[in-house]
Amino acid sequence: MPWLLLLPLLLLPAVSGAQTTRPCFPGCQCEVETFGLFDSFSLTRVDCSGLGPYIMPVPLPLDTAHLDLSSNRLEMVNESVLAGPGYTTLAGLDLSHNLLTSISPTTFSRLRYLESLDLSHNGLAALPADSFTSSPLSEVNLSYNRLREVSLSAFTTHSQSGALHVDLSHNLIHRLLPHPTQASLPIPSIQSLNLAWNRLRAVPHLRDLPLRYLSLDGNPLAAVSPGAFTGLAGLTHLSLANLQGLPQLAPHGFRGLPGLQVLDLSGNPKLKWAGAEVFSGLNSLQELDLSGTGLVSLPEKLLHHLPALQSVSVGQDRQCRRLVREGAYPRQPGSSPKVVLHCGDTQDSALKGPDIL
Repeated sequence: MPWLLLLPLLLLPAVSGAQTTRPCFPGCQCEVETFGLFDSFSLTRVDCSGLGPYIMPVPLPLDTAHLDLSSNRLEMVNESVLAGPGYTTLAGLDLSHNLLTSISPTTFSRLRYLESLDLSHNGLAALPADSFTSSPLSEVNLSYNRLREVSLSAFTTHSQSGALHVDLSHNLIHRLLPHPTQASLPIPSIQSLNLAWNRLRAVPHLRDLPLRYLSLDGNPLAAVSPGAFTGLAGLTHLSLANLQGLPQLAPHGFRGLPGLQVLDLSGNPKLKWAGAEVFSGLNSLQELDLSGTGLVSLPEKLLHHLPALQSVSVGQDRQCRRLVREGAYPRQPGSSPKVVLHCGDTQDSALKGPDIL
């Protein structure tokens, strides 16, 4: 029957998630999202942003999953404020753009289901160890604060269930304290770490973190020396763009990164290095960004140290691609194809052609 063909379309909003509003605390907005067949399951997002410091504590629906308290000029948030009905089951909490200057180790101790926490654009000057121990966080945003020294132990949780993404960019960090080897809690499961635009003068000690992505953009790094990235064998993306000062890349400086696939060195016009040996050990590197480095010509032995390299960006709209020249046919015994880098404008038709010539 024709109506049977329409049945899946009628049920689709209930299964995928339908949104409605509900009565809420004055000034706040409560949006209900329902899931499942016949709206059998619902979660509420509460937006109480931009109302002012008087808002706390705000009563919440019991099924609240996400709470937005941003831009309220809040100066303090403590455990008792976040312990009421509707708070302890939060999965997301936004406290950005407030006036917070400190948190205690117990501030978020009641939030046993919290996965996403935004503390960006505050005035936090310190981060206590074990700050997030009780929460199964997957994302923490601490950018644009006044942090100077941060201990990695602050991001250790009892339930190391998944990948953790940490944003510490745009702070005043000059030192990152490693996780103690004799600590009772395991190493933080940080897979993505953004330390861009801080005051780090050396690559921090990050040994044994399960990092996949690391950004040190905009830091006053003096040099990248051998052993700087020891213990980060799983790192696949490293960004060292726009470094301040006169950064120097020493030979074998990236040794210890066998899995690195993307390296960004762009925006470093004063970058100094000691030849192609700088890239020794990067056997998995596929993409290299050298735009804005002032490098006129690529080292002749670059491909020798980067066997998996596919492309190099050397300037605005200018890119080099790996090409394999087969030579004369039939191939002579003992001969091998010649691998070269072909550079040109990104709009150049030659760059759109086949890699084997």
